[in-house]
Amino acid sequence: MKKFAVCAATMMAAGAMAAAAFAAPTVNEGQLVVGFDAEYPPYGYMDENGEYTGFDLELAQAVCDLEGWELVKTPIDWDMKDQELNTDKIDCIWNGFTMTGREEEYTWSVPYVDNSQVIVVSEASAITDLAGLAGKVVGVQADSAALALLEDEEGQKELADTFAMLQQFKDYNTGFAELEMGSIDALAMDVGVAQYQIKGREGYVILDETLNAEQYAVGFKLGNEELCDIINEDLAILVADGTFDELAEKYELSDMVCLNVEVEEEAATE
Repeated sequence: MKKFAVCAATMMAAGAMAAAAFAAPTVNEGQLVVGFDAEYPPYGYMDENGEYTGFDLELAQAVCDLEGWELVKTPIDWDMKDQELNTDKIDCIWNGFTMTGREEEYTWSVPYVDNSQVIVVSEASAITDLAGLAGKVVGVQADSAALALLEDEEGQKELADTFAMLQQFKDYNTGFAELEMGSIDALAMDVGVAQYQIKGREGYVILDETLNAEQYAVGFKLGNEELCDIINEDLAILVADGTFDELAEKYELSDMVCLNVEVEEEAATE
């Protein structure tokens, strides 16, 4: 079984040291219950047929196919994700979930996407860089990585302090509606989500300056190493057989994923 090297270097240092005393079971009755934000394309969302889909959900389904598990797709209120996980209502959070800055809070899979936080504005806006956000109203999803970054003294709080207001929304569909109406001037969000959202909307651009760089991984209840190890092994298989790359290409994430790079690098040295 191939192992991940460089991309996994940051994955679980603290989680391994602080394993919880009461870890969740691996899976319950052959079901993998995945918690996700149902309005977070391209990672998890409802399609035109009313079915939940997305890059992460298809990746989770591929893992379930390998294990003979049933995938239970469970939309959750993102603000309540920790309660859902810690009460064992879900087995993991698998939905464009940022591990950077949260290393001690969960047991993490190997990171599989290199992501960044960006700013989206109207094409008609005079805002062309981060400095242009001074005195502006900036929207952000509640309890998101972008919000955490903008509230963090060691992150981008200094920038956020220049805003007229940092306004929180339950989801980015609401945020884009507010941006279209002009009640806010910009949105802070993950680049993958931003690219997906503006592809289906006219008149929006992503600023060239990013707020930061980060990585996505699957988040498990702290101490649930058993399930985490299974998922990691299955992700390696999906990389090796090409499934991972196929899904990344389908959802236009090929330039952001990182697992394929590590497998190819290790194979080249063998």
